Amino acid sequence: MIKFVNLGERGSLLDQFVSEIRSETIQKDRLRFRKNLERVGEIMAYEISREMVFKRENVKTPLGVAEVPVMDKQPVLATILRAGIPFHQGFLNYFDNADNAFIAGFRKYHGDHSFEVKMDYITTPDLTDRDVILVDPMLATGSSFELAYKAMLKYGEPAHIHLAAIISSKEGIEKLQAAMPADKCTIWTSAVDDELTVKSYIVPGLGDAGDLAYGPKL
Repeated sequence: MIKFVNLGERGSLLDQFVSEIRSETIQKDRLRFRKNLERVGEIMAYEISREMVFKRENVKTPLGVAEVPVMDKQPVLATILRAGIPFHQGFLNYFDNADNAFIAGFRKYHGDHSFEVKMDYITTPDLTDRDVILVDPMLATGSSFELAYKAMLKYGEPAHIHLAAIISSKEGIEKLQAAMPADKCTIWTSAVDDELTVKSYIVPGLGDAGDLAYGPKL
């Protein structure tokens, strides 16, 4: 079974930021909405860093030498445009020397309310044997995460992939647990909601994260 971590079950400052992200009143301030996405990204980056490999190094101080643990390798941070940008920035604030990948994806809707997710463009470093953190604020059906991961495999097989979302649906989590490689994947979230609408919006969720962060689109 794929490892699954719901950080929202612990009770922390993370929950305060998630509550503000959900609030339709606070959402009206786009700057604060983007900042809260970034803050959650920072907290999740810290939690994910605890799963990574550290090595011991000697660091010279003005008064001597200290042996300290430092990260052995920086991860690759990847996000799905556009809603993922401020969330991604939170991770980058902490993994400040990480390489980065960006994925352009979109939903193509059909007349019967069904849709398909298409990955349009990827820019990425070599992913071979790298730890990859793929972030997107919402994990609804799981299709975007799954297709983004499969598209990234063209650029190398990661050692481990961390899928990070702020709000997830139960259905999406179950889909990814069945679709992703069990021995090299961890799913992280801050909240789990029960319902998906016919257009695959999470309920109660928060609405359209991209529109709330950057304005409505055609």
